[in-house]
Amino acid sequence: MGAHDPVNTNVSENVVLRRDVDGIAHLTLNRPKAYNALSEEVLAALIENLENIKANRSIRVVVISGNGPAFCAGHDLKQMRSKPSKEYYDNLFETCSKFMLSIIRLPQPVIARVHGMATAAGCQLVGTCDLAVASDNAKFGTSGINYGLFCSTPAVAVTRNVPRKKAAEMLFTGEFISAETAKEIGLVNRVVPEGSLDSEIHNIADAIIRKSAVAVETGKKMLYRQIEMGIDDAYKYSAEVMACNMMANDVSEGIDAFIEKRDPSWTHS
Repeated sequence: MGAHDPVNTNVSENVVLRRDVDGIAHLTLNRPKAYNALSEEVLAALIENLENIKANRSIRVVVISGNGPAFCAGHDLKQMRSKPSKEYYDNLFETCSKFMLSIIRLPQPVIARVHGMATAAGCQLVGTCDLAVASDNAKFGTSGINYGLFCSTPAVAVTRNVPRKKAAEMLFTGEFISAETAKEIGLVNRVVPEGSLDSEIHNIADAIIRKSAVAVETGKKMLYRQIEMGIDDAYKYSAEVMACNMMANDVSEGIDAFIEKRDPSWTHS
């Protein structure tokens, strides 16, 4: 499950590498000299891969990682400065938002494998992924403010993960936080030594893969939809989802297996 030796699967210019192993799709940002900055080409390749994965029911979990010394340094500032027009910036940030929303709308859970630096849109990516595991040397920041640019789109993901006061501190100061602080405030799930990143992610992915694909897909869609609702609408919607979920064959099998004290045999229908 290493992020340093993935195999490419026909992705434009190798800026994103993909390999599928045992139901897990590994997407690796592959611009190590640019600290895996999210160029136009990287965003296009990521969107293309997620579209492919969305239709592939043999993939149960996605892991996003970065080659080289950093996870992701955010947008490619050099590329952005080379095309200084409002139209270009509108299209760029619209594409980035499309990518982030693609993660949320993907049926499969997505895990961020974070090492080194995750800043600006890189921090946004961590916040957007369903789960995140960080090495103990990872650092997180929304540092656009240091260059006169408020991290507005990263703020969407950050403020949906961490308490408001802490989010404001990150956004207004541009200061980096440690992996342990990121865990304390809810930006990542777990922090481990870098050498243990892959095994820790494998444990999480394996726990998900052992569950019913129907339940996981149903739950992910419900989770993000209800969180934007008022409490009354959220309960009404979640009750309807749960009633529909109860009609799935996997639920009958899961309950029978629990009663009969045996492992379930999922039918995924």
